[in-house]
Amino acid sequence: MINKTIFKKTLAAAAIVAGLSAIQVAEAANWLMLQGTERPGAAGRAKVWGFIQAQYQKDESDPFTNANGDLYIPPKLIGPNLTSQEQFNVNRARIGVRGTGMPLDSSVNYFLLAELGNNGITAGSGGDAQISDASITINTDAVRIRTGLFKTPGPEEALQAIHVFDYINFTSVSNQLMLERFQQQGETNTAGAGGINLADTNTNSISGYSRPVGAFRDTGVQFFQSYKSGKWDHSYAVMLGNGNGLNFGDTNNAKDVYLYWASEKSYGGKGPRAQGLKIFAWSQSGKRLDPDDITTTDEQDRTRSGFGVKYLNKPFRVTFESMSGKGMIFQGQHRPDDSFNDLTAAGSYLDFGYYVPKSKWEIDLRVDTYTRDENHGTSAVGDESTFDTNTLAAQYHINKKSRVTMSYEARTFASDTTAVNNQLKGVSNRIAMQLTHIF
Repeated sequence: MINKTIFKKTLAAAAIVAGLSAIQVAEAANWLMLQGTERPGAAGRAKVWGFIQAQYQKDESDPFTNANGDLYIPPKLIGPNLTSQEQFNVNRARIGVRGTGMPLDSSVNYFLLAELGNNGITAGSGGDAQISDASITINTDAVRIRTGLFKTPGPEEALQAIHVFDYINFTSVSNQLMLERFQQQGETNTAGAGGINLADTNTNSISGYSRPVGAFRDTGVQFFQSYKSGKWDHSYAVMLGNGNGLNFGDTNNAKDVYLYWASEKSYGGKGPRAQGLKIFAWSQSGKRLDPDDITTTDEQDRTRSGFGVKYLNKPFRVTFESMSGKGMIFQGQHRPDDSFNDLTAAGSYLDFGYYVPKSKWEIDLRVDTYTRDENHGTSAVGDESTFDTNTLAAQYHINKKSRVTMSYEARTFASDTTAVNNQLKGVSNRIAMQLTHIF
């Protein structure tokens, strides 16, 4: 049964939808409109598309040495397998089909996408292909309605298309606070709680999660629209979802509520590289069951919220985003049973980009910080930890569909808990290179 808070938010959302229904619809490009929405009469019945990303990463972190040998924790290893500090990987290989039912009716379109690469989406499901998007969108002048599995409205770093992402790795705040992990209900697992020894061939995987990451997606229904007011384009989204990530179905009767607003002044361009000044804010709220016991009724509130601004007017790009959350704060792939908590966390990042004039080069600099388990008090699992990362990156755009990305991450991690800090102080720099091709 939907609780009173969700009911009130849904009523407020309905009022927003009704109030905006009479306003002129805009044609401005944004992530809500680009992912899963086709222009009436402009799309075919089926367009096959996708992209491949192949990468190399090397982690220079030192192990924590004790009586059990040299131990490594997830920040010192390359994901998603967490079995090495240096590896080549096909981290994404996605193929999909999108289109409309035209000439029958171009106001209804669909979006289907599958992941075949080696990442948190497929590693948690045994390495097989995984459906990441499967949605139907009904487009009207008043409101657009999307149902199925799709990206949830939220932070810019998560909502934007990954194949045009300017870096190789997510910020710590997006990776830990927003990229939700899921345990199988009734599965208790503390695998590698103190780290693993890479020299021990009998060591089990350090990841205690057997299900795919949420990938910033959920199954549900979304009401959204974009409209123009003067020189600004405004967009909103209201979504009700299962709160179960890529996993179809649900584990409880509570539903997650997602709210989003963005206002953008356009400077030109179109599609994912459209230029402009965008201001946005969002919130997410829901409940999660304690995964330790399949018969449990213990629930924990999970809330996330944030705001930000993005400026892109070539040759410059500047993005700032701040996020915070409470409940279900991720403690690491090696500590899955500690994620059922009522702790708080917050983080932010500042991103600068410079497109070198009359060249194919782009230079990027990103500074991000994340504080986990703030003011944890006497919590049994809390340990206030800070994750600071400075990333210097460069991109060479071979053509509009292909590019090479190189990055160097200088990382400084620390904790107020001795056992955790002994591991985090060994975290060091990481280098990475990635080739992206869109087809």
